[in-house]
Amino acid sequence: MRLMIASDVHGSSFYCKELLEAFERENADKLLLLGDLLYHGPRNDLPKEHNPKACIAMLNSVKDKLLCVRGNCEAEVDQMVLEFPVMADYCILYLDDIMLFSTHGHSFNEKNVPPFTDGTILLNGHTHIPACVEHENYIYMNPGSVSIPKNGSTHSYMVYENGVFEWKNLEGEVYNTFKLTPSCNL
Repeated sequence: MRLMIASDVHGSSFYCKELLEAFERENADKLLLLGDLLYHGPRNDLPKEHNPKACIAMLNSVKDKLLCVRGNCEAEVDQMVLEFPVMADYCILYLDDIMLFSTHGHSFNEKNVPPFTDGTILLNGHTHIPACVEHENYIYMNPGSVSIPKNGSTHSYMVYENGVFEWKNLEGEVYNTFKLTPSCNL
């Protein structure tokens, strides 16, 4: 399975459109969204072309391709307008015998690790900072933010296929790669 992973659209119709164009270009089977789809939150400035209604229409148009978890900016009212589930706190996926514990990151994260088996990949958004950190018994990964990157990072997403994770900018240029190996204990 080819999986595209993104987070933190925050209601930017400009970057939502770019994300969906990248999704089409990537020819991924599914798009896993790690929350904060429509609202920008009180700590962030308004993202470029903030238009949650346009994002709703764009995301609903690909609802059969989406997997999603709830971010700290999601509310029940968002679920009323989105035609795919967005209120789950986490999503567990098994890809090529690899467990991905996918969550937004405001509850479960590197400082508050959820209960899972050794060798799991903890996948978060929330910080808006791309990351790949190997811990003793798990790997932490973050795709960064689609619309409001922080710490000098770029507007980004990740792609997973055949044991390889790639971090890409919205133009599709790879800027980081992580290949799972037997030494990863996965």
